[in-house]
Amino acid sequence: MGENRKRSTPAGRVFAREPWTDRQAAWRLGAVACLVLLIIVLMVGFVAVRAWPVLQANGYVKWLGSGGDVDRQLGDMIKTGQHPPDSAYHLRAWPLIYGTLLTTGVAVLVGLVFSLFSAIFIVEFAPARMRAIAVPAVRLLAAVPSVIYGLIGILVLAPFVGNHLISLDRKASVQNVVQIDGTGVLVAIVVLTVMITPIMIAIVVDALRAIPTAWTEGACALGANRWEAIWTVSVRAARPAIVAAAVLATARALGEAVALSMVSGSRGFSPNPIDGITYIFEPIRPLAASMVENVDALNAPAVKSSVYAFALLLLLSSLALSIGGYFAKLPMRRQGLRI
Repeated sequence: MGENRKRSTPAGRVFAREPWTDRQAAWRLGAVACLVLLIIVLMVGFVAVRAWPVLQANGYVKWLGSGGDVDRQLGDMIKTGQHPPDSAYHLRAWPLIYGTLLTTGVAVLVGLVFSLFSAIFIVEFAPARMRAIAVPAVRLLAAVPSVIYGLIGILVLAPFVGNHLISLDRKASVQNVVQIDGTGVLVAIVVLTVMITPIMIAIVVDALRAIPTAWTEGACALGANRWEAIWTVSVRAARPAIVAAAVLATARALGEAVALSMVSGSRGFSPNPIDGITYIFEPIRPLAASMVENVDALNAPAVKSSVYAFALLLLLSSLALSIGGYFAKLPMRRQGLRI
């Protein structure tokens, strides 16, 4: 350690390196933070400029609405050449947005409930040996590449759903509108939930471990049972971390492309709840999956601008999530730990 703190001069004199002062550390670390912020701003600006033709041609909000077949609209863009007119940028992205909101929203809600109770069990009730196995296993699942989940979904879940849960009569009832074959809303939500739940479990487990045991012991001394002490003290104090886990998982779900492209049915279609139980078997395609599936057509300027518009919408959604999570945690931190 001492050798690392010394340097030699041509005259052979050796002296210790001067450590940073508080002011120097603040300036240098602040410069790094500003550089990161600048990179993010430039990235958003670059994407916004590239998405401008689609936004301008369709209206800055109107292109988010419904109208026509989005798959056909993207297909027509490919045929418009290298110098397309404004009419070639016609796009209504609502089916893709709807698919993103549906899969992400349901997966995060289901995963949050499951991860909360799983984390409570791991921290408070699981035997030491089981805890020693469960925690590394959860972290390992959180690190599994998403394409593995997609592969299991398309090779195992989708055939099971198509062969055992969807009857021939159900397929025939909607065949004039859409084809259902097992891939669709249900499989996409299941795969996405399995993907993001380990992330939330790992964060909530660390948060519950950070709660002082004296807090729950005090609650038990006042007459609360163990579950009441955990729920009213530990979980309440860990709410900022639970919100952070939900925000992080939502951001991961919004940007998931490969796995959902494999299991969602990959069609720009808006499932209709009035179809009853058939609704959960109908195909969809989220925004991120649409970006991946149109990579081969990026030579067409209209398609490229549309893909950038999808990316801009995802970036703004992530920004809104971060800001919303920050303000949601502010009142919670006054009553719990600053996790």
